[in-house]
Amino acid sequence: MASTITPTTLRVAIVEQISLNGTDYGARTIASFSSISEVSKRIITTNGTGSTTIIRFQPSASAGQFINTDIRYLRITNLDNANYATLRFVGSGSTDYAFRLDPTGSHLLMSTQTSGSSNVGVTSYADIAGVTLTDLRTIRAYADTAAVDLELFVAGE
Repeated sequence: MASTITPTTLRVAIVEQISLNGTDYGARTIASFSSISEVSKRIITTNGTGSTTIIRFQPSASAGQFINTDIRYLRITNLDNANYATLRFVGSGSTDYAFRLDPTGSHLLMSTQTSGSSNVGVTSYADIAGVTLTDLRTIRAYADTAAVDLELFVAGE
């Protein structure tokens, strides 16, 4: 069956609004991601304070798993208004980093590179112990004191 989906452009706007002593320090940044033909949006509740795998990246797609080189934009938002979650980003070479996602906060991963690039997709990232890039394979969440709801928005080719 031939696909009936026409790839399009995802536009993401980040708007910062602040005025101090009458001076505007706000900013607006717009990122465009062309050739987007796949979008996934879901809310996942963490497994209490234990580890919850919220997304996987592999060479082939399956339930809860995305093709690692196709993902161009990923947003994770903590919908809880009281508890934080620690996000653990696990790479293919046993490298990882962790990030505290405060209540109502968001974490973004973006790649504005197109499929003709050698490091396309958000899944190539830097090892914090050095500068070696390794493929991102899994993102896990650990809630602070109680389960939290996390919203995931994923867009890719």
